[in-house]
Amino acid sequence: MRILIANDDGVLAPGLAALYASLSSYAECMVVAPHEDRSGASSSLSLDKPLRPFELENGFIGLNGTPTDCVHLGLNALYEDRVDMVVAGINHGANLGDDVLYSGTVAAALEGRFLKRPAMAFSLVGRQTDNLQSAAIIAQRMVAAHEQLDLPPRTILNVNIPNLPLDHIKGIRLTRLGHRSRAAKPVKWVDPRGKEGYWISVAGDAEDGGEGTDFHAVMQGYVSVTPLRVDKTHYEVFDHLGQWLEGLG
Repeated sequence: MRILIANDDGVLAPGLAALYASLSSYAECMVVAPHEDRSGASSSLSLDKPLRPFELENGFIGLNGTPTDCVHLGLNALYEDRVDMVVAGINHGANLGDDVLYSGTVAAALEGRFLKRPAMAFSLVGRQTDNLQSAAIIAQRMVAAHEQLDLPPRTILNVNIPNLPLDHIKGIRLTRLGHRSRAAKPVKWVDPRGKEGYWISVAGDAEDGGEGTDFHAVMQGYVSVTPLRVDKTHYEVFDHLGQWLEGLG
């Protein structure tokens, strides 16, 4: 069993080290991660520069690219035909609801969609590292039990873990994605030379965060597990849209 591990917080992130340490007791693990924080990179690929991997003293490989670059290169060049599963994380911060559209952690898992085993993305709902070990233990349990799953191809599991001690976590819930309200306005900034710029501001609060959503589960102290698929086709509007198109032509 061989697992490729990636993240978006960077190759030196504590969450990456914790995930590697936890999964190494179960499988042979290889790490390819961005050499710097690439949070919010989504599924972008670097097409305007060569990717240059370098090996750290601990055997991890850093890359001057995005999380998707890391998994793409790992699967198709560095460890070609040697990877059974892709696991991403442990992200420092939640990936709930609309966050999955931007998350480099989720994107790294999505790039592992071609493998037979389901890819998983793990996030700790908080920036502190106090309960990182709790998240690592839960990740190890879920990955070790994955062979009991019979999921459709290209299914990814997005897992969010409350920032709590392990004995305070109430359990695990199957959830759907909630939805956030619109993000706060970008923050205008002026440098010492008078040039203006903007910082992207904080994400919106949970607008759809009721029972059954990932937001609700973690707020109640449960681990949230949301199955994601690559196919974004909106099948429910086919009939209406088809009639509209007929009227145009």
